[in-house]
Amino acid sequence: MNNPSTSPNTATSSPSQPTDVVIVGAGIVGLAHAAHAVANGLSVTIIERDHHAAGASVRNFGHCCITAQSGELYELAQTSRKYWLEFSERAGFWAAETGAVVLARTEAEMDVLRELSAAREPGQVELLSPAGTRARLDASASVTEQAHDDDTRPRGEWPGLVGGAFLRDDLRVDPRTTVARLAEWLSRQPGVELHWNTAALGFNPGPDGVAVQTSRGELKAKQVFVCVGHDVDYLFPDLAQEHRIQRCALQMSLAAKPSGVGFTPAVLTATSMLRYPAFTDMPAAAALRSEVMEKQPELLEMGANVMFTQRPDGTIILGDSHHYHRTADPFLDESVTNTINTEITGRIGEPLEIIQRWQGIYASSDVAPILVREVKPGVTVVSVTSGVGMTLSFGLAHRNVSRLH
Repeated sequence: MNNPSTSPNTATSSPSQPTDVVIVGAGIVGLAHAAHAVANGLSVTIIERDHHAAGASVRNFGHCCITAQSGELYELAQTSRKYWLEFSERAGFWAAETGAVVLARTEAEMDVLRELSAAREPGQVELLSPAGTRARLDASASVTEQAHDDDTRPRGEWPGLVGGAFLRDDLRVDPRTTVARLAEWLSRQPGVELHWNTAALGFNPGPDGVAVQTSRGELKAKQVFVCVGHDVDYLFPDLAQEHRIQRCALQMSLAAKPSGVGFTPAVLTATSMLRYPAFTDMPAAAALRSEVMEKQPELLEMGANVMFTQRPDGTIILGDSHHYHRTADPFLDESVTNTINTEITGRIGEPLEIIQRWQGIYASSDVAPILVREVKPGVTVVSVTSGVGMTLSFGLAHRNVSRLH
């Protein structure tokens, strides 16, 4: 497909006509707000300072982690799930109901899964034997096979398992293509303008709405959503300081399609159970943390979430570590990447050829997992400050846009 920044249906000229809604930021959170606004019959102008999306929305696992949320985040995630599937049909991007598989290698890991399974509705968290875990992975390979159906050999060894769990409600999308396709679809809808290489400079509310000063001129709208992820401090430094927003830097890799390895669920491990709230809420999580600290303290020291996902083309996204900064240095520590990739190779039981490495960055805060704040009349800042922007995007956008009526 064409890069959305050069698509003939995507505007790059100066903004012009007033619209109902202006969205600042064309990542997944901003585009989800635009999609819901369009679905509600509103006119929309989207501006993005880059020439195409290059931030957290394209640097992640493509895993909508529905099941592992709790409380308000769980409700938002379930709403988001519904609209991920709806807009994948409308916009034509890949979104698959593949679920996720959690690999367990110790009884402490299984104890967390048993408690979560008991706490949820029947069937949402399905406990698995070692054979059942492998079968879930292999049985789910059919979606991936659509992209490489010549692969009929055994699909990974998955050694050392004592069991696992299948998380029924989780979704998979392709982070390399989803945002571009959604942006392209939005740019074709009546009443939508999408302006790349256009930065927001200031916001001036007035009696007729909000005047948005941009690097290409002035825009006017009744409502503005500022969805700039971890860059809230560029526009609203006092708000970023109040919410204690930091940049969480991740180290991630892409492996070439391995011979004979195919799976479509996201694959999580013990460290995943120490990062997502549904797992950490379980009483058994404390014993699991102690076990990981005793056996593999280096994983906790780097804030590892050892997990991996396979894209439709067969390549595998590997990650990730977590380090927190107000401004993140761009330099990657090879020992961190090697530790994570070695751990994943051991989980699959097959060698992996690394073909790309990158740094992901997302907004993080110890104040709250979500920031939604009206900073001026008609100007609302929206940022997911907990690393689950893909998961919550459409649910959060639905809630915010619904309040306009």
